[in-house]
Amino acid sequence: MNLLTMSATRMARLIAESVISSQDAVAAHIDRLVHSNPRLNAVVVPRYEQAMEEARLADEFLAENGPEACGPFHGVPCTIKESFAFAGLPNTSGMVSRKPIRAAQDAPTVTRLKKSGAVPLGLTNTSELCMWMESSNKVYGVTNNAYDRRRIAGGSSGGEGSVIGSGASPFGLGSDVGGSIRMPAFFNGVFGHKPTGGLVPNTGQIPEPENELSYYTTTGPLCRRAEDLMPLLRVLAGPDGKDPQCKEMPLGDPAGVRVADLTVTSIPGNGAVRVDPRLAEAQEAVVRALAAEGCRVRRARVPRLKNSFFIWSSMLMNADQTPFHHMLTGGALTHPLLLLARWAVGRSPHTLPAIILSLLEKLPLPVEKFIREGEHLREDLLEILGDDGVILYPSYSCPAPPHHLPLVKVDHFTYTAIINVMGFPATQVPLGVTRTGVPLGVQVVGRPGADHETIAVAMELERIFGGWTPPWTLPNGY
Repeated sequence: MNLLTMSATRMARLIAESVISSQDAVAAHIDRLVHSNPRLNAVVVPRYEQAMEEARLADEFLAENGPEACGPFHGVPCTIKESFAFAGLPNTSGMVSRKPIRAAQDAPTVTRLKKSGAVPLGLTNTSELCMWMESSNKVYGVTNNAYDRRRIAGGSSGGEGSVIGSGASPFGLGSDVGGSIRMPAFFNGVFGHKPTGGLVPNTGQIPEPENELSYYTTTGPLCRRAEDLMPLLRVLAGPDGKDPQCKEMPLGDPAGVRVADLTVTSIPGNGAVRVDPRLAEAQEAVVRALAAEGCRVRRARVPRLKNSFFIWSSMLMNADQTPFHHMLTGGALTHPLLLLARWAVGRSPHTLPAIILSLLEKLPLPVEKFIREGEHLREDLLEILGDDGVILYPSYSCPAPPHHLPLVKVDHFTYTAIINVMGFPATQVPLGVTRTGVPLGVQVVGRPGADHETIAVAMELERIFGGWTPPWTLPNGY
């Protein structure tokens, strides 16, 4: 019985049955963190002593009140992205100007995880203001991939992807406006779910999404085992009375989905960014596997996906969000070129990707044209999905790239980003590793409200392909 490989659901069951204690589970994961985190820099605000005390109290509560009084994740360790408010702890979102700030209260989703009985081990790293595909900032530094320290962990929930991929946390809380759950999950070989837009509240984050951006941005789980995705989504979902985009929606049950009855459409690329042959073959292997299960499978190309970068950018610009440059500078009238000049001489508190994004925000775009294109694309994809379909789609252009390489591949994140502005649910599924030990994977995309179907497919693919591969089982793993 390895506590570092089992699902959070099974761990909670063993705790409830007093086969193991919460203190056993929390201590095992802290030990793994002590071993792996110095290499990864994934957990940047540890709370190990507090976690052990909370585990002791969880064991006492169980003994006194019985399992019926406990939440679904009673006594199970977890981690939280640092951009979520956690009372008494830093909430910088990688911004140097926010270093003195401590959160006054928990974000609603943090509260819900605590009420479920989960025991947070600490807060994890993110990119500056959660707007880049590599988790690096001037507050906490760079987070490394769980399988290869030379590679990125992804962003902006890169700390979550790295710590879960390393085995040091069974699940964590992330957020996603352009792939910030799915890319870290993909790069680190674990599961991640971007819910249907408006299913989970985004309140209590830095930056907190405004207006329609809160529909495109989604809060969701990352975990090492697929069976945890829906129980975690049930804990997180539902209106909080503050996020205007979050609505009450029915959640289906993956157990009620007969995967063989689904229509599976594989879209091999967007026509703008080439997909690595290793990922293309992994996706084809999924097509063959699901066909063997009895699914009706087909392949399609969607020409409008070629404009994914411009559609995503235009729809975000039109969401009436406070400009990124304003958030970065605290409202100062500092031109992005001046920020770049300060960075060049080592005098900037900001990261280069954040400055580049501030510059790109100034570029003129025919926004209305691409919004219309986005509306037509959504119709195209809904027609493909139909009433019983899911889409297989690449997670990125290649397996986890080396540090800094995304700076010259700025638009490659649009494989995940376009799904955000469509409002569709998407589950990131690990598919083993390359010959050099780098994770492979694919996105499973569904129609709005069909989160249970994409999760059901993820669970089936975990059964077929094995799911997460613990890094220490590989020749060069740790």
